[in-house]
Amino acid sequence: MVGYSKRLLALSTAVLFASTTISFADAPAELVAAAKKEGSLTTIALPHDWCAYGDVVAGFKAKYGLEVNELNPDAGSGDEIEAIKANKDNKGPQAPDVIDVGFAFGPSAKKDGLTMPYKVSTWDSIPENVKDADGHWYGDYYGVLSFQVNTDIVKTVPKDWADLLKPEYANSVALAGDPRASNQAILAVAAAGASTGAKAGADAGTAGLKYFADMNKAGNFVPVIGKSGTLAQGATPIIINWDYNALSGRDTLKGNPPVEVVVPASGVVAGVYVQAISAFAPHPNAAKLWMEYLYSDEGQLTWLKGYCHPIRFNDLAKNNKIPKELLDKLPPAAAYEKAIFPTLDEQAAAKEVITKDWDKVVGANVK
Repeated sequence: MVGYSKRLLALSTAVLFASTTISFADAPAELVAAAKKEGSLTTIALPHDWCAYGDVVAGFKAKYGLEVNELNPDAGSGDEIEAIKANKDNKGPQAPDVIDVGFAFGPSAKKDGLTMPYKVSTWDSIPENVKDADGHWYGDYYGVLSFQVNTDIVKTVPKDWADLLKPEYANSVALAGDPRASNQAILAVAAAGASTGAKAGADAGTAGLKYFADMNKAGNFVPVIGKSGTLAQGATPIIINWDYNALSGRDTLKGNPPVEVVVPASGVVAGVYVQAISAFAPHPNAAKLWMEYLYSDEGQLTWLKGYCHPIRFNDLAKNNKIPKELLDKLPPAAAYEKAIFPTLDEQAAAKEVITKDWDKVVGANVK
C-alpha cells in the first residue's frame, strides 16, 4: 500500500494536465436492460456531501433512469454489514443492494458469505493490492484523517494530535462517527494512537483509546457525531474526519463560518474504502450497473470533484483524463508525505481493540 500511495500522491501534484474533453463509455447494453427491468437500486450510508456522492447518485439516475432508494446516510460500515445480515430474506426497501465500507470490512464480509462477486469492465485498472481476486470487493477511493476547524470559534488552529489535549480546546473536539461501528472513527482513534509513536495495529488501537480517554477526562471530547451543521453551530468546532469530507464541508459552508482543514503533522493515517454487492441484493443487475458507473471514468472523476482520490487515479492520469482544474483543488503533496496505509491485518487488529474496549477505556457514548 505504501508504494501505491506514493505513486498516487506524486501523480496528483507533479503531473499537470490541460483541461480535457472527456467522453464516457456506456455499460454493456444487456446489463443496462436488465437493470432497467428491475427498476431501482437501494444504497446505504452515502451522505451526499461525502466524496460528492450527491452528484454521483444524480449522475447515475440521469444516465440510466433508475430510482435510487437511499437508506440511512449516516450509517457506519458496521451498520451496513448488519443491514445485509438483517435483510437476507427481505426483498423489500430495507435490504441494501450495495455497500461502501472501510477496507477491513470487505474481506470479513466475503468470509461471512455476504457479498456477490462481480468484476467491472475497468477491473484491470484497479490496483491488485486493493481488490479481491474473485471480485467480492474492490477499493474505490482514499483519504487521510484531518481536523476540520471552525475558525470563528477556534482562534489558535491545532496543528497536531497533541494540540487537541490542550485546555484551550475544552468542549470542542468530536469524531465524525461512532468508534464502535464507524470505520472513519475507528481509524481516527488509531491515527491518534499512531501520533504517540505506537506502531500500526493493536498497539495504535490501545494508544488511541488512552489518548481519547485523556481527552475525555480533560473535558475536550464532545460525544456526538460531528457534522458540518454541528461545526457551524459551534457545538463541535473541531471535527476529526476524512480530508475529503472536511474540504467538501468547507466548500459547502462558503465561509459561514470560515473553516480551515489541517492534515496533522504526525499520525497521518490514510484509509481506503471498498465497494461490494450484497449476496442477497434484491436488484443484482442494478447493483452491477451501479458498480460499472462508479468505476467508469465519469464516476471516478465525480469522486475526485469531492476531493476523494479515486482508485483508478493512476490510470486516469496516465491517459490524460483528469482536468487540470480538478488537480489544482487538491491539497499539496507535502501534507501527505508521512501518510501511513495500515494493512488489512493491522486495521483488523486496531478495530478489534477499539470496538471492544471503547466503552470501558474511554467511557463516552458517542451519539
